Amino acid sequence: MTTRRDALQSLLLGGAFASAPSATLAQDNSQLCSRAPGDWSHLTWGRGFEDQRIADLGDGVFRNPIMSGDRADPTILKDGAGYWMTFSSFDSYPGVMIWHSRDLVNWSPVGPALRTPIGSVWACDIAKHRGRYYIYIPARTPQSRSNYVIHARSMRGPWSEPIDLDLPMHIDPGHAVGEDGKRYLFLSGGDRVRLTDDGLATDGPVEHMYDPWRYPSDWDVESFSPEGPKITRHGDYFYLVTAVGGTAGPPTGHMVIAARSRSIHGPWENCPHNPLVRTTDAREKWWSRGHASLVEGPGGDWWSVYHGYENGYWTLGRQALLDPIEWTDDGWFRFRGGDLSQAMPKPRTLVPPASHGVALSDDFSTDKLGAQWAFYDPGPNERNRLRYEAGALVLEGKGDTPANCSPLTFICGDQAYRCEVEIEAEGDATGGVLFFYNRRLYCGLGMSATGRVQHRQGLERRGAKPPNLGNRFFIRFENNRHIVTFHTSPDGRAWTKYDVQMEVSGYHHNTAYDFLSLRPGIYASGQGRVRFRNFKYQAL
Repeated sequence: MTTRRDALQSLLLGGAFASAPSATLAQDNSQLCSRAPGDWSHLTWGRGFEDQRIADLGDGVFRNPIMSGDRADPTILKDGAGYWMTFSSFDSYPGVMIWHSRDLVNWSPVGPALRTPIGSVWACDIAKHRGRYYIYIPARTPQSRSNYVIHARSMRGPWSEPIDLDLPMHIDPGHAVGEDGKRYLFLSGGDRVRLTDDGLATDGPVEHMYDPWRYPSDWDVESFSPEGPKITRHGDYFYLVTAVGGTAGPPTGHMVIAARSRSIHGPWENCPHNPLVRTTDAREKWWSRGHASLVEGPGGDWWSVYHGYENGYWTLGRQALLDPIEWTDDGWFRFRGGDLSQAMPKPRTLVPPASHGVALSDDFSTDKLGAQWAFYDPGPNERNRLRYEAGALVLEGKGDTPANCSPLTFICGDQAYRCEVEIEAEGDATGGVLFFYNRRLYCGLGMSATGRVQHRQGLERRGAKPPNLGNRFFIRFENNRHIVTFHTSPDGRAWTKYDVQMEVSGYHHNTAYDFLSLRPGIYASGQGRVRFRNFKYQAL
């Protein structure tokens, strides 16, 4: 009897996503054909903690994204029978959250590798060399920029303090070991620098070694921006996979290209099939696809992990996508997943998967800083503002608005969700909830002992506090496919709808820059402290 997995495998091996022998797939294709271009409302996902969407659909099948929400610039390491992955953490600290998987689809949290603020963290690279693990990290502040490295004997840590490599002019380091046994960092712009044998310092000047393939001038892109170089050694060649076209802007901009060389020193031959991945139509499910890494699957098959924006959901940031690849007779490789809108067979493995993701509800009985919560743009001693006390997260006030109080936020990947939290403001502090993009763009609702503050488009509007709310109150806040609604309650049982709703589909990079996502969060501003209890999350 033909299973759904068999049908999907046959479909993939046959090349493009055409018709399939499975009745289920035939129905899926019929639905696709009967819908208007760009209508993806019929798509379904698996469900995990709190009904969060997950990629694994059961029966050996998955649907992208493998990591929903803001998981930009994935870097992945195959290590024995398992995989490690992390992403750009930008202004959130603790940062560089490590994830582990046995099947490339289901990922379990391990913990943050970077706790010392060094600036906004962009695309990292994980490497293993002679039994030690390394993460190379570009970071920038308004005053400076550089690249750093941290290292550990285990991917589970503890990790070293960041070491400055004094590389201020480049981003997106990609570690490689040449046929000469020497270590290198490939950098943005087609440049490279040699590392010392311990990988903790540079060993020579930055040199230009590769001129990336250029797309036709009439394509709609953000900018040329060659970045995200990743090196894979396979057979007789080193393969250099690069992103060009910019990472946001027009949905058709970002793309994946490749080059190869028999030596780490070049010369590099551009792939005649470039670009290997590109969104060609704004009606596709996934936009701005790029920043790819190649990885061997657990069953010997090959895959690529890269990121993309979800059609209609720029606000979720760039999400992690998994695409099957195959090596071709001409010594190159091709991506087989098409536009990634349809379900596909999971990588071949006999190892049962672990649970995916992390529960986002928090009773504050344990410290989930880094595993879930992260400060936005924290100061050097930001952690000292926070403590746990009798089932409450106690946060000292800072600044006077969400823009300057370093709110606590977390990544979520659902198109619709509801949160609820109990808040108790003490002294002259204001405590509240947010949908936070960056210091220039956010919305939310807060209360102090004497008043109410509405946050909208990064602006504040103050008014009288509802008469039934004391210093202890409850707020429910919901984002239902970009429509934001707030409710308040004195006891968590009788709820009153706040009379202003908001539309937040424009809270994203193309409006406010910074490459981030719209995240639920909590904050404490002013003089005093705020106690948060019983945070609840539920996907809708």
